[in-house]
Amino acid sequence: MSHNPTHLLYAKSHEWLEVHGSVAKVGISDFAQHSLGDIVFVDLPSVGQTFEKGDEFGAVESVKAASSLFIPVSGKVLAINEALINQPELINQDPYASWMIEIECTDTTEINALLDASAYEKIAH
Repeated sequence: MSHNPTHLLYAKSHEWLEVHGSVAKVGISDFAQHSLGDIVFVDLPSVGQTFEKGDEFGAVESVKAASSLFIPVSGKVLAINEALINQPELINQDPYASWMIEIECTDTTEINALLDASAYEKIAH
């Protein structure tokens, strides 16, 4: 059974994207938060920062490990989810409601390389 929402797209590095035109929200998948365990800290970029596809845009730390976050498509940060700075555990509670950054995609063709939910499930288990 799928735990990954089908309206989202996924990266092999376990980030998800919710795309609306050229704007996308980015978070981490249920598989990623489950693998990390209890998340205690989130390091997010500044609004206005730009990243190329595959760049590290932040990190999450759990009681078990620290893990880098990689941006699935090139873009400029429009917003960060400030709530996660004080309540990183929200990611564990609902990783698909807990977006981390919102970006303006600079090359929307990169979105085509992302995985749909069924393709992502083949690698996330």
